[in-house]
Amino acid sequence: MLRRLALPVLVVLAAVLGGLLPRLAGPAESSTEVRFVREMIQHHAQAVDMATRVREASSDPQVRVLALDIMLSQQEQIGQMRGWLTLWKRPWAGAGMDAGHAHAMGMATQAQVENLSALRGRAADVNFLQLMIRHHQGALGMVGPALNPGVRPEVQALARQIQATQSAEVALMTRLLRERGAQPLPTPASSPADMDGMQH
Repeated sequence: MLRRLALPVLVVLAAVLGGLLPRLAGPAESSTEVRFVREMIQHHAQAVDMATRVREASSDPQVRVLALDIMLSQQEQIGQMRGWLTLWKRPWAGAGMDAGHAHAMGMATQAQVENLSALRGRAADVNFLQLMIRHHQGALGMVGPALNPGVRPEVQALARQIQATQSAEVALMTRLLRERGAQPLPTPASSPADMDGMQH
């Protein structure tokens, strides 16, 4: 009796382990997960940099609180994503985004980032809000592939969190910008079409 049961149990166990081993081994270098995580780390790092600079340049309580929220949440997510790459035995840095791809993802140029440190008061607030709206819109365009079927559930969960948080922050920043008599910059090419509706 035990021998008759042993074979089916071993077959089931082998099938389960066979399904788990690829997941335990981590996604491939060319996978959606690795590309999304690496690009989002780079994207988040610039947001943290801009938020840090505007907190030094601004005296506006609303802008400073928003910048702190962005700094803390995105630094935490960077740590989470780097942890995944370590577990997957993948280096933190890949080829990186070229200038054209970075622009399509809503990222600011290095000159624009450095200019934040040269501005003060309302000028710094407006410039930061304009750049960060576009930056968030780029991130919202990046999450699509990470929500596709077959992507690891932890990566999908982070993509949904980024989508919800940054959509709400775009709406908030658009309101803050208009209260300061300014308008958002053009939406980056990577953003979903419905992002245009958030600007009107």
